[in-house]
Amino acid sequence: MGTGRTSRGGPSTATPAGRPYPPISAPPHAPTPTSSPPPSETASTSVTKTVNGSHHFKIAGYSLAKGIGVGKYIASESFTVGGFEWAIYFYPDGKSAEDGAAYVSLFIALASEGTDVRALFELTLVDQSGKGQDKVHTHFGRSLEGGPYTLKYRGSMWGYKRFFKRSGLETSDYLKDDCLLVNCTVGVVQSHTEGPKIYRIPVPQSNMSQHIGHLLSSGKRTDITFEVDGEMFPAHKVVLAARSPVFRAQLFGPMKDKNMRCITIEDVEAPVFKVTLLLFCFILLNLHSFLSHLEVAAAVVLRDPLDVVLDSNPL
Repeated sequence: MGTGRTSRGGPSTATPAGRPYPPISAPPHAPTPTSSPPPSETASTSVTKTVNGSHHFKIAGYSLAKGIGVGKYIASESFTVGGFEWAIYFYPDGKSAEDGAAYVSLFIALASEGTDVRALFELTLVDQSGKGQDKVHTHFGRSLEGGPYTLKYRGSMWGYKRFFKRSGLETSDYLKDDCLLVNCTVGVVQSHTEGPKIYRIPVPQSNMSQHIGHLLSSGKRTDITFEVDGEMFPAHKVVLAARSPVFRAQLFGPMKDKNMRCITIEDVEAPVFKVTLLLFCFILLNLHSFLSHLEVAAAVVLRDPLDVVLDSNPL
């Protein structure tokens, strides 16, 4: 079984097989290639759509509502669409004095605070005979030359002063049991800009150090042993080589000793070496903080060769 020996302050001795360890030195730093970054390209999309909502308004006692006066209305309960409050206004005697109560008027009004609210509207007087001959005025499903209607402020309305001639309404299938049914649909126009979609996948915190720790503690598949103050500390060459270019050269380089199975460390207490080996193999983030409490004792370990090992792997 090959054995290496490390003494404080002195060079490494040769193995029984007569092969010296390779010189211990920090690996040279490879130059960092420089290149110009690729041109930046970005994209975005402006999306404009409507947020739609409907309200059903039943006007019961139509004959009793007549005669309330021109310009006076019966209002529905307010309802919310697109973040704004809306209400239906029905004028039994009409909205305009010039018509002399010959027509009923029907409007949809902005009932909450708002400025330049753009929307599409639909007002429907329901045919209560079941024939489906509803009277519909709508913005939906057709091209609007001037675009959606804009309501400037609270109280602004869209609708018809001459929605239906009153004499014709009272003899039609729209009036049944002295009741009228009005359906209203509002589509509030909203716009927003979309950038590239970013999908976030939560990544759990790495527990690789725990796995390496369990592997080291179990002693399974170890292929190198440190002898310190009479105690044996098994380890894994591949882990040591992954953590240090010095160990990588010593254990796997061209001057490696295939028969080496043990490295002897002198002038170091076994508990101190055990903690340092654990910290070294686990890649703990608080290595330097922990070593500050072991400053005096660990200084011996961090000389030859472990000082080069740790210094070449800053955390």
